[in-house]
Amino acid sequence: MPKRYSKHIAKKPTSPKSFRHSASGNAAKTVSNKTVPRRTKPAVQTNDSGNRRNSVFAKESGEQHRLQKFLALAGFGSRRQCEELIEQGRVEVDGSVARLGCKIDPVRNEIKVDGERLKKTQPVYLALFKPKGYLCTNHDQQGRARTLDLIPQKLGRLFLIGRLDRDSEGLILLSNDGALSERLTHPRYGVSKVYRVQVAGELTQSSVNQLCKGMYLAEGFAKVSGVVIKGQYKHSTILDMTLSEGKNREVRRLFARLGHKVLTLIRIAVGPVKLGKLTPGEWRHLTQQEVNQLYNS
Repeated sequence: MPKRYSKHIAKKPTSPKSFRHSASGNAAKTVSNKTVPRRTKPAVQTNDSGNRRNSVFAKESGEQHRLQKFLALAGFGSRRQCEELIEQGRVEVDGSVARLGCKIDPVRNEIKVDGERLKKTQPVYLALFKPKGYLCTNHDQQGRARTLDLIPQKLGRLFLIGRLDRDSEGLILLSNDGALSERLTHPRYGVSKVYRVQVAGELTQSSVNQLCKGMYLAEGFAKVSGVVIKGQYKHSTILDMTLSEGKNREVRRLFARLGHKVLTLIRIAVGPVKLGKLTPGEWRHLTQQEVNQLYNS
C-alpha cells in the first residue's frame, strides 16, 4: 500500500480537472516518430522465484567483482562516481586503500567507504510522487524541502534516479542500486519518460511537428519521441509528451522556443513504471516484475 507523509506535502497546483486523469483517455491528435527498438540482452537473470540473482549481497563466496561495480550496486552512485571515490582514496579493502580496478569478494572482503563498513542490505526500489516545491538534491544549504525527506530513514541510504525541477511534480524512482540508476539515466539506453504538460495558449499542428522534428538547445539537439494532445481549452492546451533523454529543464525550454509557457508539468511514467494512483507525497515499493522490466527497458 502507498505510504503518505502529509506533513511534507506542498499545496497542489490548480489545473483543469482532466489534467489529473490518467494517460488512458482518448487522444484528439497524435504525432510520433517511429523508431525501431534495439534488441538487447536481458540485464537481469532470475531464478525460479523471480528474484534478481545479481543482488549486491546475494553473491556466493569466491565470486570476484570489480570494486567500482560493487559500490554502484551498493548504492554509491553511478559506476563513474564510484571510480572517483576510489581514486580519491576514500575506499578501503581489508584495511588497505583500494586501487581502481581491483577485484573483491563481497562475502570474504571487508569494504569501507569513508571509514564506514558497508552493511549487508537488500536492494530497495521505490516509486514516489514528488510534489511541487520539493528539490531533487541530496543537500540544500538553505534548508528547503527535499524529495528525500519524504522517505523514511529506516529504508536506508537511497538516491534519486533522475531529476525533476522544483516547479515540476510527478514520478521519481529511488533505489540503492547504482547499476539500475546508470541504465535509466544514461542517454545511450534511451529509456522513455512521459510527461503530462499544460501550456499557455493553443498548441498548433505546426508546433507539434516542430517538437517531433527537434531543435537545438545550448547543450545540443533535442526532440521528443511523441506528442499526444489530451485537451484544448480557451487559454491553454494539455498534452502528453514522451522523451528518451533528460536535458536540464528540457520540456520547459522546448516550449519556450515555441512561445508557450509551461503552466503545469507532471511526469506520469518512467519506462514501464506508471505514476498510477499515487498522490503528491505518496510512495510505494516497485514490484519484482517492474524492476525486471526497468532493467530490460
